[in-house]
Amino acid sequence: MSLRKGGNCVTIPVVAIVGQSGSGKTTLICGVLPILKAHGYRVATIKHDVHGFELDTPGKDTWKHAHAGADIVVISSREKFALLERVVEELTLDQVIARITNVDLILVEGYKHNDKPKIEVFRASVHAAPLCSFQQDLLAIVSDVMPTLGVPVFSLDDYEGVVSLLEEKIVKLEEK
Repeated sequence: MSLRKGGNCVTIPVVAIVGQSGSGKTTLICGVLPILKAHGYRVATIKHDVHGFELDTPGKDTWKHAHAGADIVVISSREKFALLERVVEELTLDQVIARITNVDLILVEGYKHNDKPKIEVFRASVHAAPLCSFQQDLLAIVSDVMPTLGVPVFSLDDYEGVVSLLEEKIVKLEEK
C-alpha cells in the first residue's frame, strides 16, 4: 500500500497528534504504528520538542564532531542513518516535512498550532478542556470521556479505530 503508484511522488499526508502534556500522545502514536505497519504503510514520525534536546552521546565521535564545530553530522550504518544539523532558528513544521521522503504517512507529535489535520488526545482526568474544540481541521478526539465536538471520538486504546479513520479520511484521499 504505497502512495507512490507507478513511481510518481505525491504529497505525503500529514496528521498531527496533539494534546496537552501528559495526555497520551506518544502512547497513541506507539499504539497505531504497529497496525499501520501491518497494513503495509511506511510511516515517519516527527516529535516537536519545545525544550531542546541532545540526540548524540557525549564523548562519542559524532558528538565530538558536532562540538568541534560541524554544522551537519551524519552517521550511517547498514541499519540506520541519522543527520544532525545545527539550525539558526527553529524549522517550521513544513520545512521539517519537506526533508522526509519515501513514506506513505507522517505522524506529528505536537506542533499543536499548525494547519494540518489533527487528532487530539484528551484526558478529562488530567485536563479541564480539549485544546481543539473549535478547529475545523480536527479529525477526531481520543479520550477517556465522550466530548461532543462534531467529530468521531475513540477510546484511549482504540488504535484499530484510529487507523481505520486515517485510512478512510487521509490515506484514501491521497490515493485518488
